[in-house]
Amino acid sequence: MSEQTVNDRKVAIIGCGFVGSASAFALMESGLFSEMVLIDVDTDRAEGEALDISHGTAFAKPIDIHAGTYDDIADAGVIVITAGVGQKPGETRIDLVNKNVAIFKGIMAEIRARKCGGILLVVSNPVDILTYVSVKLSGLPEHRVIGSGTVLDTARLKHILGARLGVDPRNVHARILGEHGDSELIAWSSAHVAGIPLEDFYNMRAHGSYEEFRRETSDTVRNSAYEIIAKKRATYYGIAMAVTRICGAIVRDEKSVLSVSNYTQGEYGIEDVALSTPCIVGKDGIECRMPPSLNYREQSDLKESARTLKEVIAGLDLA
Repeated sequence: MSEQTVNDRKVAIIGCGFVGSASAFALMESGLFSEMVLIDVDTDRAEGEALDISHGTAFAKPIDIHAGTYDDIADAGVIVITAGVGQKPGETRIDLVNKNVAIFKGIMAEIRARKCGGILLVVSNPVDILTYVSVKLSGLPEHRVIGSGTVLDTARLKHILGARLGVDPRNVHARILGEHGDSELIAWSSAHVAGIPLEDFYNMRAHGSYEEFRRETSDTVRNSAYEIIAKKRATYYGIAMAVTRICGAIVRDEKSVLSVSNYTQGEYGIEDVALSTPCIVGKDGIECRMPPSLNYREQSDLKESARTLKEVIAGLDLA
């Protein structure tokens, strides 16, 4: 059975919880797609979200939004997976692994059976582990399986740096790499603001210890999700915007460099694990992996992040 012909303007979203419904709304607003199908084990929930969002399309660009089944994913240009159990207060993303791997095994069986020709975008947590699971079980080539990874973490970092340094966050160029979780690392050595090394810009705009500034910023970024979950039980708006950003890079064939979770190919001696590194993303998914510019300490931290993920992978039953 050959792969299905792909409709580049069609997106399927599997999972209609907080993240799935927020992503559906953000994607409707973006105008990227002309058709959106929502799929959930709770069919009433999928139908309700489709109706609710579609009622606002008179104020947006034309799009057909409807609930569906797995048979509707075969020709989707992008398949977004947000299904799974949500992260609870006090729970790490890794704590979710066994529950959501079990859910993903069923979803991957459905995808594999339909020879999908589109791009698979994994958003559910722990996203790096589930991206790895998707590569192994979906039947899709590695370059067409993307995890949302640290795209949102990087956006949080830019927001925080912009606010603290009094500059537009769009002019802040800094990345978070590795696990979307507690072992993530900030690539401080290559960070800059409009071409000015971050440390130099800090000395222009702020006072005090740069090292202390880095520590405080790192802690704030790493704890952002935990803080939001403690206050409102879930995070969904930020990740919905990250999903839209990644989809935009795919649909418009932007060749954008995004820190997405991907199946590593031996960079820095790291392989057989999925984690975030800079990648060129376009209509074919991951078109090129770009080994990041890291100093020795950052390379060590990236390897440690990979080791943390590999320990979890070693305990998975993917049979």
